[in-house]
Amino acid sequence: MTLNKLAHGNIRFRPLEPEDLELVYQWENDPEIWQVSNTLVPFSRYILKQYIEESHKDIFETKQLRLIIEDIAQNAVGAIDLFDFDPYHQRAGIGILIYNKKDQGKGLASDALRLMASYAREVIGLHQLYANITVDNQASIHLFKKVGFQLVGTKKDWIKTSDGRVDEDLYQLIL
Repeated sequence: MTLNKLAHGNIRFRPLEPEDLELVYQWENDPEIWQVSNTLVPFSRYILKQYIEESHKDIFETKQLRLIIEDIAQNAVGAIDLFDFDPYHQRAGIGILIYNKKDQGKGLASDALRLMASYAREVIGLHQLYANITVDNQASIHLFKKVGFQLVGTKKDWIKTSDGRVDEDLYQLIL
């Protein structure tokens, strides 16, 4: 399958722009997604503005990459991240967010994961991607399996929640 470097299926990637500040502020400060993003406190506009201003830096310098996911109509529907980038071992963690419920279930996330896997392999030179997913996040488990990620291990009682503790699975995709 040949993929455009920044577009596939019904989505395309673009870099963060200063105009994204309010959108990123909304996403990062939504307590509903804090558990999956390992966030404990809100982010200030000031910190997010600095992050956006620095987002032009190379992944080899910052060890992370965040891109905005746009749909066909060029609406920002989410974000995709590479983090814990390890150039020696040629691997990185991956996270994805399709924020609004109305945009979920349309194949946007699977298109974005496929595109990022291709970009990671062909442009960045990665050998593998990994994702940490709590065992109760069935939608994410289904998504990552659909794209080819395989369960390689379980971390017991890994995530503390208001209801107790939950296991976290490690999924891996060899590129």
